[in-house]
Amino acid sequence: MNALGELIPATLDRIRHDLVGLKMPRALEALDQIVRRLEHAEISALEAIDILLSEELTLRENSRIKTALRMGRLSTIKTLAGFDFSFQPSLDRDRILTLAQLGFVDRHEVVHLLGPPGTGKSHLAIALGVEAIKAGKSVYFCTLAELLAQLARAEREERLLKRLAFFRRLALLVVDEIGYLPVVPGGGNLFFQLVATRYERGAMVLTSNRSFAEWGDVFGDPVVATALLDRLLHHAIVIQIEGSSYRLRQHAELMPEHVRFKAIINPPIAMPTPRPRGRPPKNRYAHPGT
Repeated sequence: MNALGELIPATLDRIRHDLVGLKMPRALEALDQIVRRLEHAEISALEAIDILLSEELTLRENSRIKTALRMGRLSTIKTLAGFDFSFQPSLDRDRILTLAQLGFVDRHEVVHLLGPPGTGKSHLAIALGVEAIKAGKSVYFCTLAELLAQLARAEREERLLKRLAFFRRLALLVVDEIGYLPVVPGGGNLFFQLVATRYERGAMVLTSNRSFAEWGDVFGDPVVATALLDRLLHHAIVIQIEGSSYRLRQHAELMPEHVRFKAIINPPIAMPTPRPRGRPPKNRYAHPGT
């Protein structure tokens, strides 16, 4: 064996050793194939280095995205490519694709996706969250009920400020299903504290089946609702989706004709919170200022 033949195995051994030390498993796995292509003059030395590094970078980026999706509670992945814009002609496709460029995140704006159940609000919200994660931004997804449960628990355990600080640091907070379930007493005040701490500091995507005029009923307090909307509509992008439920499109014929669209489109009605008789107790929550 000539000197060159002895040199190549020794060099490859050192490269393998270095790749292990640098914790580059994908590059280590691809090394032999890249060397074979190099030996057959299929690629140049610079192309070999480029491919080796690209393989490793792709693995790390996929791992980062997977971890970020899990930490952001985006277990169900929805994409804009998978959204059927033809089913919702009221949507401006170009406007949604512009949002996917994430300028609203950098500007700390709030995107409101409003419409009846099943019209794609959650799909679009999740898809925007996925795009933000791909771009390296911190994202967290939850329903309003889940969010308020977290904040109420943190308050009981005297760590509300710490939890609010966590939400303040996020580049994008996605809150789904505003108006679907009644808000627990004090929940509106807790949500206001979160909105206030993120105001002009971080972007949000909110989905709701209720109009802004109904938020007083949703949160059980017109004063809190006004204070919320004052901040949430200051730097806002409002997208109204009109149409029937995408999920029920294959079963619409089973609905009676006179209620086919109303039953699908109309949102559930939140039951009013019963008021106790007699003199009301002192409220432990102070109304936020407007």
